[in-house]
Amino acid sequence: MSSTPLALFVGLPHPTISDDEFALFRETNPLGLFVGRRNQREPEQTKRLIERFREAVGRDDAPVFTDQEGGRVQHLDAGPWPLFRSFGQFAELAHRDFDLGKKALRLSSQAMGAMMTELGLSSGCSPVLDLVFETTSAVIGARSFGPDPDFIAALGREVVDGLLETGNMPVMKHIPGHGRATLDSHKERPVVDASRQTLIATDFKPFLALKDTPWAMVAHVVYSAYDAELPASISPVMHDVIRNDMGYDGVLISDCIFMESLSGTLPERVAQVLDAGFDIALHSHGDVRESEAAAKAARPLTDTALKRIAAGKARLGNLKIDFRAVHAEVEDMFASVPVS
Repeated sequence: MSSTPLALFVGLPHPTISDDEFALFRETNPLGLFVGRRNQREPEQTKRLIERFREAVGRDDAPVFTDQEGGRVQHLDAGPWPLFRSFGQFAELAHRDFDLGKKALRLSSQAMGAMMTELGLSSGCSPVLDLVFETTSAVIGARSFGPDPDFIAALGREVVDGLLETGNMPVMKHIPGHGRATLDSHKERPVVDASRQTLIATDFKPFLALKDTPWAMVAHVVYSAYDAELPASISPVMHDVIRNDMGYDGVLISDCIFMESLSGTLPERVAQVLDAGFDIALHSHGDVRESEAAAKAARPLTDTALKRIAAGKARLGNLKIDFRAVHAEVEDMFASVPVS
């Protein structure tokens, strides 16, 4: 096993790690694991799964991510865990009472972060900073705070800081903005034809405001004003836009390479992400055969990526809270100012 992890997150089809998967992870040393609903049944099982992955790669701090935004995107949605509200609901609360909305979102983010940290999960890949319009693909919907970039940035700050305080890594997504995409990048390749001036003034703006967020996930969306052919996640041009024009120096991970906005085999997709200059390819599904193929196409993390990862870890706090009690406090806030 290489001492430097591969620039790759792997996934699993089941709630346990098989002996073959354990051996593969031990041999190839992927940076991290991405777990979904299919992998998480109850707290002790989730903890064991995470511990077994970390044992396989020989790193107690190996990152394990999930999708845990709230609303319809929360992979900890089985009976043992409280259900969290969508960003759209927090936006509605904030429109009625801005200070209350921000406070509720900060507390909810702390509760969600504490819940994940207690399980051993490193991140829920949140917040979503995409704008939403009438024409936006339904894949975003209530995952967004709305169409106003300044409003999104203000609420997104509460999520980023609340997660950091509880030792959970925020990952802003989908940089540089999925909101003008009218197609679902899980199924098709969206093309955004807005001008550079429009994108900078709108879609890019929340990411610019929160560019101190340690990690960001890159959209599988074509921005034709910059690169007419390639989605941002595999575009060297868009890599340079994010790094240089937007000034983002945190960890850049692709959205899941299984999404059909990309083309080619899974190994080719891994290579496309890394060849474009991004730090990490996210391979969040897959069986052992697919994970082996992805690992062969990956390469060790660069020294620069390792420094970015370390800088992000140094920002994590250690706030301890009763996440169930705080979640209940948030629900009381919503009850005081009813929203849909």
